[in-house]
Amino acid sequence: MGRSRIVIVGAGFAGYQAARTLARTARKHADVVLLNPTDYFLYLPLLPQVAAGILEPRRVTVSLTGTLPHTRLVLGEAGGVDLDARRVHYTDPEGRAGELGYDALILSVGSVSRLLPIPGVAEHARGFRGLPEALFLRDHIVQQMELAAYTEDEQERRARSTFVVVGAGYTGTEVAAHGKLLADAMVRRTRREGGQCVDPRWMLLDVAPRVLPELDERLSRTADRVLRARGVDVRTELSVKEATSDGVVLQNGESVPTRSLIWCVGVRPDPLVSEVGLPTERGRLVVDPCLNVPDHPEVFACGDAAAVPDVTQPGQFTAMTAQHAWRQGKTVARNVAAHLGLAEARPYEHHDRGFAVDLGGIQGAANPFHLPISGPLAGVVTRGYHLWSMPANRVRVAADWLLEALQRRQAVQVGVVRAGAVPLDTASPELVRASSH
Repeated sequence: MGRSRIVIVGAGFAGYQAARTLARTARKHADVVLLNPTDYFLYLPLLPQVAAGILEPRRVTVSLTGTLPHTRLVLGEAGGVDLDARRVHYTDPEGRAGELGYDALILSVGSVSRLLPIPGVAEHARGFRGLPEALFLRDHIVQQMELAAYTEDEQERRARSTFVVVGAGYTGTEVAAHGKLLADAMVRRTRREGGQCVDPRWMLLDVAPRVLPELDERLSRTADRVLRARGVDVRTELSVKEATSDGVVLQNGESVPTRSLIWCVGVRPDPLVSEVGLPTERGRLVVDPCLNVPDHPEVFACGDAAAVPDVTQPGQFTAMTAQHAWRQGKTVARNVAAHLGLAEARPYEHHDRGFAVDLGGIQGAANPFHLPISGPLAGVVTRGYHLWSMPANRVRVAADWLLEALQRRQAVQVGVVRAGAVPLDTASPELVRASSH
């Protein structure tokens, strides 16, 4: 008998963990193929630190070929799945079509930015789901602060130094917290160089009644207190009504001149999920507790792409978080091995170990094992958690943190990403479609 082929679509938290687990447990019996648009796994929780100039971009990228030695990497973006023929169709980075046959399939395509029907947002907002967006935002903040410091027009100065972040979940809260520190660092630098006095304004908006609405209220209050003390204008139960190139109009009618609208409202499953032709629940693929797609014993789904039943809360589905995706990757790997007769299937069962939010500097908010802590201790716990969770680059990340504590931040533009090359991406989580501009 020939060797079975397991195809994994997507190398996010779930897909990467599935590939790593299968490469150890099933490599003697099956070929593991990973289809992904890039050659790296992106450690998303530290992306705000890349945008703030704390971490170098490569620190949050983990080489797929370097850390998955028994996995074949195919660079490409999945375009469809033929369930009857058991083939995945994809397009490689040079636009060529290809296909992969499979004996077992894991769909872990992740998520993209969730766009709301608000006039002007798609044209003028910037998302925060991938490395190109983080690099663009870092350059953009530095550029706007430099332009603000050397203009004689007071209204232009105020608009360029105003940054509006929509969405006060994990990402938006951390982007606002780190972004304010970067802008303040730019003020100190431009003043030394003879620039105008600039007072950077950061606004954080959310329709929810509090920041971090998905977390315990004590953590929410901690984050809110830190943000306000730092000078962030936190507005709850409020969002954007309209966006233009010159600013935004809020739902209360207030007009805010700005050149920077940062969209962190939330995510939705990758569009491939709706195109596969399988049943969905709230936009996510229906799976059983073992992460298997009903009526297709060879197809599995996990992470943000799957509506995984939460066995600890009957009738509910697991949240679209990295914590769930990481652990679902291990479970789906075991269950795919069981499908091939190499293991015993087990349902996914998650036990919450707490959450951690990095608020920049030495500040944080965390509840490890449901023990709420804040301040410098929470900052240490948060960074320790990330070092423990990262599959690689721990020494380099720690070195960057040490340099940040000992030296001034390198607040300069690097010009890696053109201003028009990173649109608000609601179609594919990683590819930058620069060719369309």
